[in-house]
Amino acid sequence: MNEITRQEGLYLRQTLFDKSRRIVVKVGSAVLADRQGLALDVIKNIGKEISFLHDSGREVIVVSSGAVAAGKTRVQFANSSGDLGIKEKQALAAIGQSTLMQIYDQVFSSFDQTIAQILLTHQDLAKRQRYLNVRNTLFTLFKFGVIPIINENDTVSVEELRLGDNDMLGAHICNLVEADMFICLTDVVGMYTGNPITDPDAKPIYTVDEITPEIEAMAVNVKSSLGTGGMQSKLKAAKMVSSGGGSSFIGPGREPEILRKLFSGEMIGTFFLPHKERISGRKRWIASVLKPKGSLILDEGACNALVIKKKSLLPSGIEQVEGSFGVGDAVHCRNRQGRLIAVGLINYSSSDINKIRGYHSREIENILGYRDSDEVVHRDNLVLL
Repeated sequence: MNEITRQEGLYLRQTLFDKSRRIVVKVGSAVLADRQGLALDVIKNIGKEISFLHDSGREVIVVSSGAVAAGKTRVQFANSSGDLGIKEKQALAAIGQSTLMQIYDQVFSSFDQTIAQILLTHQDLAKRQRYLNVRNTLFTLFKFGVIPIINENDTVSVEELRLGDNDMLGAHICNLVEADMFICLTDVVGMYTGNPITDPDAKPIYTVDEITPEIEAMAVNVKSSLGTGGMQSKLKAAKMVSSGGGSSFIGPGREPEILRKLFSGEMIGTFFLPHKERISGRKRWIASVLKPKGSLILDEGACNALVIKKKSLLPSGIEQVEGSFGVGDAVHCRNRQGRLIAVGLINYSSSDINKIRGYHSREIENILGYRDSDEVVHRDNLVLL
């Protein structure tokens, strides 16, 4: 980890806070809920803080958990152990979503704010046209001066089609609207160099310039009592936002006036700087939203062509095909050691690539009987990882 002094971090943080005009605030269940259900005083504080950002002329989106917790307060459990399966969670989300939004509506109305509810599934973001439709809806809500509140549609999502947890949903929304900043409010004060409970020399990490394996290893020092997304998930989300050119913050959501303190320059929580090279919106969609259906194992020459020469992937450099996929699916590109090199949209099916791998592009038509493209993955549809 490159060391950033407290003074340098303060300057960088404050500069980015001042410049941020479009912000996504993710509020986790560890903040909104306690063992009895929803914490109404906490929700009121969150509403006040987000209204403060909105009234300062910024565009704000809220990604909120809490539907399952709200549902628990409305029904009696036959299961005394409290363990919930997918069906129970989906049912509780269906029960609690209206309660959660009713509370949000009352809270934000008290601060003269109008909100809108949006429920999303992975399919809404994986299909390019639906992805753009969601984006257009959010921009229209901004024009109306409305604060969108987004959650994953847990009632209909199944495991293989889920976005994950709301940390990842928040990161996807950041990249969708090209937000300047992702603020993740949780029940931890931030990251430390060690476990502060057992290590008296552990120091808080206020500013991170790059999420390295060293930083990721420090995530085990952070414990969260509630919620589905641990610190590893939050770091993954911050890394995704950074690649899109945004900054991220992870810190205590129950801290009074947390957002005012952040934007006034107080050193709270952990701040992650944006990546120096920002990738395009379409490539962010390819890299972060789509779920790859397989992998291509490449020889050394092909890896160099992708990484160093920034070329397209040709069939001659492919040594092995893993998985089953069709034209237009996302696939991973790996080297011989299995290291992930890139992800891209494929121009041929897995069965056809197995026939043409190792051959020159001019031989594709003789082998397959057609040639739609010289490239297996065009560089315009390829994202280096």
